[in-house]
Amino acid sequence: MSPTVLICDPVDAREGSNGSDAHRLRPPTVRIKRLPHGEGLDLPRYETALAAGCDVRAAIAEGETLVLKPGERFMVPTGIAIALPPGWEAQMRPRSGLAARHGISCVNAPGTIDADYRGELKIVLINHGTEDFAIDRGDRIGQMVFAPVFQARFEEVRELDDTARGQGGFGSTGR
Repeated sequence: MSPTVLICDPVDAREGSNGSDAHRLRPPTVRIKRLPHGEGLDLPRYETALAAGCDVRAAIAEGETLVLKPGERFMVPTGIAIALPPGWEAQMRPRSGLAARHGISCVNAPGTIDADYRGELKIVLINHGTEDFAIDRGDRIGQMVFAPVFQARFEEVRELDDTARGQGGFGSTGR
């Protein structure tokens, strides 16, 4: 079976004479490998034309149900691995409907998937709700968003420049 490619190449767009489109990038080409326990599941896909995130599914064993009790967390397998181009990350985020209706979220939201990671994608779900939550094979359990990233250069200095905010943090700007 040949690898599937999600067309979701970081190249800056220098369209237009006024540079108004200079902030736009072409989406990365994400190589995706379906793992044996992911056979038969839909690959990640965007559910609407302008969706920012593509839905990712649970690769629970056929015929089994994973039950998350209130307060429990579990690393749910997706049955896929990806290869991102350098300069890109994938972020795994909760699905808003699961959060609003059932209190289901990702523990480390957003979870970062680095461009050099090649293992299976897993989503660390937690049940913040008051009732058990059942997850079956193929359920949409998270959404993956792609973003360009930079590795910063660090410069040690004796003092930082002053700003109006200064050292104010953790609520210092008001409600």
